[in-house]
Amino acid sequence: MLDQPIAQIENLRVEFQTKDGPVVGVEDVSFSINPGETVCVVGESGSGKSVSSLSLMRLVEYGGGEIAGGRMIFDRKDSGVMDLRDADPDLMRTIRGNEIGMIFQEPMTALNPVFTVGRQLTEGLRVHRGMSKKQAEERALELMRQVRIPEPEKRLDQYPHELSGGMRQRVVIAIALACEPRLLIADEPTTALDVTIQAEILALMDRLKRETGTAVMFITHDMAVVAQMADRVVVMFRGNKVEEGTVEEIFENPQHPYTKALLAAVPKLGEMRGKAAPEPMKLLGSDQGEIKPILGTDEPLLTVKGLTTRFPVTGGLLRRVVANVHASEDISFTVNKGQTLSLVGESGCGKSTVGRSLLRLVEPLSGQITLDGKGIMEMNQSELRESRLDMQMIFQDPFASLNPQMQLIDQVAEPMRNYGTEIG
Repeated sequence: MLDQPIAQIENLRVEFQTKDGPVVGVEDVSFSINPGETVCVVGESGSGKSVSSLSLMRLVEYGGGEIAGGRMIFDRKDSGVMDLRDADPDLMRTIRGNEIGMIFQEPMTALNPVFTVGRQLTEGLRVHRGMSKKQAEERALELMRQVRIPEPEKRLDQYPHELSGGMRQRVVIAIALACEPRLLIADEPTTALDVTIQAEILALMDRLKRETGTAVMFITHDMAVVAQMADRVVVMFRGNKVEEGTVEEIFENPQHPYTKALLAAVPKLGEMRGKAAPEPMKLLGSDQGEIKPILGTDEPLLTVKGLTTRFPVTGGLLRRVVANVHASEDISFTVNKGQTLSLVGESGCGKSTVGRSLLRLVEPLSGQITLDGKGIMEMNQSELRESRLDMQMIFQDPFASLNPQMQLIDQVAEPMRNYGTEIG
């Protein structure tokens, strides 16, 4: 490992201007990343992990942030060491994607919905590497195979909305790896992936790191991934670095109370059965007292029989239906009151489609859905609207679910106003 770090963050401070005054996203953070090294940045949501990475890419400025202090030193290899804070926009466009690649946390908002997957995969290769259209497409197919996207030739002509969340995440990973960057920033890269694909993606990133000397800044909240991937760990809490050390030091001898709480909160199979919230959650400010578990019953709440949902594929000049995508076929299950049913499977297997079909956000082809004695499939739009008081969905992609033009308080209050369920 070389002495010169690829990237150094020194006393970084980032502020966001709001109508109530500046809000500090990152207060004072310093760490470095060496060639061939993976530095995992861990911490709870809102601790400043993603803000640090977006600052290094100088993208935080496009989200209303301002780099108010500190330095971000980057070794460009052929052009020497520089402070990215001093780089002009044209130089940053050259560095982004080519020398610093980023796997964004939200695959739906990271991809452009009006361009095909193939166009977005080849764009960086043609701009930064000067490849012809054919060369770029060949490299794109190779990348798609590396991240285990099935039928890559067909996927090149598809749009992001035609892919599952996990499939879109793999496309985002392929785009970040396309130009073999010197520094790869991975912001929760395996969140939307099933465990088998996650293992393959982590192995791919590890191989890239060892073969090319790429430095990896890995942002995650999954301590199991940290144990597998990290050389060094940086623990962040409320905009500050609270601890840093090798993966062995952090796991075997954590010093800060927050690091100890993070490690103690790692779930173990079956641990939560019949139990209340784990101790670290109470330790970090929960004042709700004892939370008693709700015991399930044997009385069915939701019954699904033979649920089948297919999506038509159109083609030709007249856009006729030429085939059907079998998203879910003959699905049957029962969920009892007060119980949790887990629907598991690899990305693209139809889990989300089943969820949307239950609420008739996509119309099933056939089957029966009974919720608390009411037949969902037989309802008209007015009855269905009323029934959605009793069934709600937490979507996979929060950025795509929230309206960027509305304040959070209005979005939370909107369903209560629509249904007249406001209190007071």
